[in-house]
This record gives sequence, C-alpha cells and structure tokens, in this order.
Amino acid sequence: MSEYRRNHVLGGTYFFAVNLLDRRSCLLTECIESLREVVRKVRQAKPFHIDAWVVLPNHMHCIWTLPEGDSDYPARWKAIKIAFAKTIPRSELLSDTRLNRGERGIWQRRYWEHTIRDERDYAAHIDYIHFNPVKHGHVARVADWPYSSFHRLVEIGIYTPDWGGDADIEAGERS
Repeated sequence: MSEYRRNHVLGGTYFFAVNLLDRRSCLLTECIESLREVVRKVRQAKPFHIDAWVVLPNHMHCIWTLPEGDSDYPARWKAIKIAFAKTIPRSELLSDTRLNRGERGIWQRRYWEHTIRDERDYAAHIDYIHFNPVKHGHVARVADWPYSSFHRLVEIGIYTPDWGGDADIEAGERS
C-alpha cells in the first residue's frame, strides 16, 4: 500500500475535499441533518474551528483551523466518516476488498487536504468553497445554496448577499 504523506502543522488551517464513493449519489444533502449531528459530536470530542464549509450532494469542501498544539485532522475525518456511515442503512454494493476489510461503500477512502499558507491562499479557498455549488450547476447564485457557511459569513459582513458573480471569481476578490 502506498504511503500518503500529509502535512501536519500544529494549530494549522487546512482545506479539505471529501467525496462519496458513488459520485452519482445525493446522500450528503439527503442526509444533511445526520451529517450535521455527526460533525457536532466529533467537534465536541475533538474540537476544531469551521472557517468555511459547503456540502454538495456527493462531496464537500471545508476549511478547519485546529487548536494550538494539535494537528490530528485524520482522526477527525475518520470519526466523521465512520459515524456518518453508521447513520445510513446498508444498501450499497461492496467490492470484495471492502467486504474483506469490513468497510462500507459510502466514502472514497482518501480525501484531499491542503495546508493554508497565507491570507491570500485562505481567501482563495474560502471563495472556492462558496462558489462550488454554482460551479457544479446546482444553483445560479451562491446565496441560493442552503448547505453552505456562505450565509453565516454574509451575516458577519465577510460577503455581501449578492457575492458570487463571474466577475468576482475571475478577479479573485470579494465584493
């Protein structure tokens, strides 16, 4: 098995992309309340700050900042994936490998992680997260997607409610 190297920065800020195994599935939005509850419970056990998050039908993107002295995001993702899978009735088709390992066929095994380097990198990833439902054709305007931290960031004045036009993304800036 390949050794995956992940960057671990104590108290770091990370961007994640996490996918369902079946990219045609709508499980994440269909079971959004289960996902939210699982994340709440994991955060109680292993705290982290949610800087941004968007949940699409078959994948999600988020930025977390871990507590000072902590870099263990893999344990948090493992806990989220396992707990969420336990809320879903067993109906998925399983490969022989997954059967032999006792795995569910809900999540892709891996996830994409990127350590945020600076404020510009942070802002670019926050914008990417919030524009993702438009990029994938789920809505015409960022504000129309309900499963996004965009709405919270509008409330605190980071974004304007009409943010997310093509000019904003191309310019790489918030209005």
